[in-house]
Amino acid sequence: MILSRVKQVYTYLFCKYDEKNNLLVKEILTSEEFEIFNKMSRYEKIHSFNLLKLILKNEILRNNKDYQKLALLHDCGKKNFSLFKRIKKVLVGDKELENHPNLSYEKLKNINLNVGILAKHHHDKYYDENMKIFQQLDDK
Repeated sequence: MILSRVKQVYTYLFCKYDEKNNLLVKEILTSEEFEIFNKMSRYEKIHSFNLLKLILKNEILRNNKDYQKLALLHDCGKKNFSLFKRIKKVLVGDKELENHPNLSYEKLKNINLNVGILAKHHHDKYYDENMKIFQQLDDK
C-alpha cells in the first residue's frame, strides 16, 4: 500500500501524459466520451491509461468494452485536485474527493448509462466479481 502511494505521488509530480496514447483511447471511446476524457487532469489521464493497460492484460476483463471504457473514465468526476487534497483524503478523508463516483455518473449517464453506473459503483465493495477485479487493478 505504501509503495503504491509513493508511486502515485511520483506520478503526480513528475510524469507527463503522452498524447500518443490518445490513438488507442480514441479506438475505445466515442467522440463524446473522449471529450470527457480529454478534460481530465494530467494525473487522472495517466492513471486511467495505465489502468486500461492492466485491463487489456486481464484475462477476464480484456474483452469487456464497458470495463475498458470504465478504466478510462471512472475518475472523470474528480476535479484537478491538488496533491495536498489527495493526501488529505488518504489520511483523514475528503468529502469532495469521496463524492467523485457520483460526479462521474452525472457526467456519463446521458452518454453511456452502463459505464456511468459502473463509474458510480467503482468503489463499492461487493458490487460484482468483475468490479472486484477492476478494483484490484485500480489499486495497483
